Amino acid sequence: MQHSLPAPSRNLGADLRALRKTRGLTLAAMADTLGRSVGWLSQVERDLSIPSVADLRHIAATLDVPLSMLFGHPRTPADEAGRIVRNGARRPIGNRIAGLVEELLSPDLTDDFEMVHSTFQPHSRITGIVTRPTQELGYMISGKLDLEIGGRRFTLTPGDSFRIKGEPFRWANPYDDPAEAIWVIAPPVY
Repeated sequence: MQHSLPAPSRNLGADLRALRKTRGLTLAAMADTLGRSVGWLSQVERDLSIPSVADLRHIAATLDVPLSMLFGHPRTPADEAGRIVRNGARRPIGNRIAGLVEELLSPDLTDDFEMVHSTFQPHSRITGIVTRPTQELGYMISGKLDLEIGGRRFTLTPGDSFRIKGEPFRWANPYDDPAEAIWVIAPPVY
């Protein structure tokens, strides 16, 4: 039985352009990495050409995003498109770290920032240190989370907020309950 993949996101071109720029890639550099022409990539970014599934896999790997992020999401009424993201219509994002589930709360990646809902499963942790050229703000919704920022360790609980300004950080949830946080990241990295 053959399974078909959903159609690419209606915002695919704009999202790809935002992700490419955030990673500091020129059209030429990304096209070269993909083994495609600059013209082809430009057409994809302007939604004038639809890449194949194989192209999408290569694009996702180049941009270090899950393939699922590049595919469509539930239909949005026309008057809500680009403005509203319903609870069941969030796109999964992130680097597929075990114990972490991330969903995009922003309608797309075309703004100067992105908003992310993160759920940290009990007894999970990131194994390495993360450093990104971003400013990140977070707000704890539930649970407890240990966050190390710039070598200093903090334990966050519901109602706490934090800021990371391009500093090395890592997280751990050594507790028995999931922890949930809302992150605002500028510029978008997913």
